Amino acid sequence: MKQGKYSQRFEHNVFITEAASVAGKKEGEGPLGKLFDYVEEDSKFGEDNWEAAESQMQKQAAEMAIQKAGISRGQIQYLLGGDLLGQTIATSFGVMDLDLPVFGLYGACSTMGESLALGSMLMNGGAGEYFLCVTSSHFATAEKQFRFPLEYGNQRPKSSTWTVTGAAAVLLGKEHGRVKVRGVTPGKIVDFGVRDSMNMGAAMAPANGIIGLCSG
Repeated sequence: MKQGKYSQRFEHNVFITEAASVAGKKEGEGPLGKLFDYVEEDSKFGEDNWEAAESQMQKQAAEMAIQKAGISRGQIQYLLGGDLLGQTIATSFGVMDLDLPVFGLYGACSTMGESLALGSMLMNGGAGEYFLCVTSSHFATAEKQFRFPLEYGNQRPKSSTWTVTGAAAVLLGKEHGRVKVRGVTPGKIVDFGVRDSMNMGAAMAPANGIIGLCSG
């Protein structure tokens, strides 16, 4: 039900049943490396190009979340997912073999939060028993999409931040889970006046927080 001006407080159970994460070599070497479910040493994930690598990453995360939850694909009603690429091609090719109805999303840095918020609202509304929320990004595909292909050899400031090479999948369920989602609050678009294209952290930090999920 509606609470306040923009928030939704759920009347029915919505749980984060299971989650999975896949990351690249650089991310695995960082302070959060041990927390990822799987770290791949090959930045192309065994594929011929960067875009296919991102699709493979997302597929691995999705299949891992389903396996960890101990359910079949047929029990999932909808998949909500997206990535940073045009026409969300990483998601389109990544989850194709799952044979699930897909809601394609593009929220840039907030795509994971957006998929969780929309999936939670669908579940609260009685649209199904399980929903799979997925997202991904790859440093090399993001550079090609928004800046310069790596082959161009463009020089980057040492202080510039990098787009993560990683994918995550979260399974929402009605019966049980680690976290109960009690409501959501979507945010507004706000221009913070950041003009440095290399300072992605300044853009990502507020974007990641535009959708709040209440748990407890």
